[in-house]
Amino acid sequence: MTLILSNDYVERLLTMPDCIEALELAYLEMAEGRGISRQRSDCITPTTYSEDAIYGLKSMDGVVPKLGVGAIRINSDIVTNPLIGNTHRRVKIPAAPNDRYVGLVLLFSTHNGEPLAIFPDGVLQRMRVGTTNGLGIKYMARENARTIGILGSGWQAETQLTAACAVRQIESVKCFSPNQENREAFCARMTALLKIPVTPVTQAEEAVGGVDIVMCGSNSLDAIYFHKWIEPGMHLSSIKKPEIEPDAIRAAHKVVVHTHDTAPILVIAKGANFKEQTKDPGWNAANKIDFKKYPTLPQLIAGHVPGRENDQEVTCFLNNLGLGYQFAAAGSVIYKRAKEQNVGIGLPTDWFTETVHP
Repeated sequence: MTLILSNDYVERLLTMPDCIEALELAYLEMAEGRGISRQRSDCITPTTYSEDAIYGLKSMDGVVPKLGVGAIRINSDIVTNPLIGNTHRRVKIPAAPNDRYVGLVLLFSTHNGEPLAIFPDGVLQRMRVGTTNGLGIKYMARENARTIGILGSGWQAETQLTAACAVRQIESVKCFSPNQENREAFCARMTALLKIPVTPVTQAEEAVGGVDIVMCGSNSLDAIYFHKWIEPGMHLSSIKKPEIEPDAIRAAHKVVVHTHDTAPILVIAKGANFKEQTKDPGWNAANKIDFKKYPTLPQLIAGHVPGRENDQEVTCFLNNLGLGYQFAAAGSVIYKRAKEQNVGIGLPTDWFTETVHP
């Protein structure tokens, strides 16, 4: 049987500690050359949804032989890039029937090739991003780090804080995002969830001043953290390339990136209004950084390169591009837990296999 799971199941089955453990193990496999991941690829075209939107068909995959799984993550997206405040934002539109998004993870067995499970990508998407930045904190932030300043209060920001609190004994958080209602609601929710004070502030500089860890968890296409805000001993963290100003990245004593792949493979149709490729947004300012000169997170976890060496160093982790490999690693945990708890809907595997030679 091939297991069909909903986001509700995924949220119940995958805990942050489980996700951290799975990805940490998988990154060790990758550092030793046994786990592999294919660079993300995006096909971008115009869409009839609106003139300022684009259609994106995105795929990414990876295989973790030690866990016996491979996965492919597929997104079918309607995307806009509105100007909110002073920065462009990347906003996906729930344009599918019943105001829904479209993203799927397909999990396969490396033992016999069969499709093991199919589930939406949304909950796992933010869990694997949060986990990855949490591992950056585990290996790079000061052991005595107790305070966080976070820029962003959206979907990704919640798991950023959850992961940080899983690897450090965090005592307080300050949060800034441009929308007052959103940040106040976020802070109230996270205070209840994490059992520590998460306080809304009215300026970005106030959020990141005097803290041990700075986390960027926004949908901005422009820089939101700047060189002038750096303080000795800080750890800086971002969920994508443009959030931290290039001068701030260069000022860090140690920088680690997620992957040496600097961008997805882009295939863009004529007439597509793809703002991430224009010269205006800060997205392309990050291209001034030579990401390939920095060590990767798998190399750091495997001990191939040193992490923080003293409490005065400024360290920086850039989650510059996601990996399909993460979906395989965390997907294996979801599948294992689902089988143990006998949850999900089983469909005949014959529906997803064939007798015709592919």
